[in-house]
Amino acid sequence: MTCPETEAATAPHPCEIIPGDPACGLVIACDHASNHVPPDIALGLPASEFARHIAYDIGAAAVTRSLAAQLGAPAILTNFSRLIIDPNRGRADPTLVMRLSDGAVVPGNAGIDEAGKQERIARFYAPFDAALDGAIAAAVATGRPPALLTMHSFTPYWRGIPRPWQVGILYDRDERFARPLIQALQADPAGLNVGDNQPYGGGLPGDTIDRHATARGLPNALVEIRQDLIAGEAGQAEWAARFARILRPLMVA
Repeated sequence: MTCPETEAATAPHPCEIIPGDPACGLVIACDHASNHVPPDIALGLPASEFARHIAYDIGAAAVTRSLAAQLGAPAILTNFSRLIIDPNRGRADPTLVMRLSDGAVVPGNAGIDEAGKQERIARFYAPFDAALDGAIAAAVATGRPPALLTMHSFTPYWRGIPRPWQVGILYDRDERFARPLIQALQADPAGLNVGDNQPYGGGLPGDTIDRHATARGLPNALVEIRQDLIAGEAGQAEWAARFARILRPLMVA
């Protein structure tokens, strides 16, 4: 099935690869970029569910593309819904293929067996890993190991409780890249409420940053922008410009 709001419905490859300068000091990833489900995979959900955050990170793809263009940085974006398989999870994580997501039962995932999971890993998850590995390897080969920045978005409310942050920066033990980002966002003239490891805690074993940055000793940060702020083009442009301004001095540090 092809879902509404799909940006990559006809893409033959499970990843969108944006070329950039491998020596720029930064690689960007957007691992929940799309809500696309190929027509041969039946998840059994109504179309309305694919417009929700359970299917993808609303607005994150557009911010990522604009940010990559402004900085000349390589970027890797998924062309498949996180409901098929979540590349921001370790292979052994029980939520790698979600059976229940924010109140929505996913019938097409309920009975998936190990062979079915491995098929999705090979078709979607592994190509994303390989593309991101390739971008990082190309950067390392220039003699300038990059920082890894992953772009996400979060819902304004969770179980009826409002989330006060406009943006959050997540990290595990390594704060080299995350701390300057937090400080720069806190100093923004807009007077932002910046989450420090909010609205989620960093350091999920096996996630994108763990596999691709922590394992290599690379500086890293995960960005979460509140979805109501980047649901439209104006907000997407505003936040891409904000992060481009903040990141430029960090890329030359």
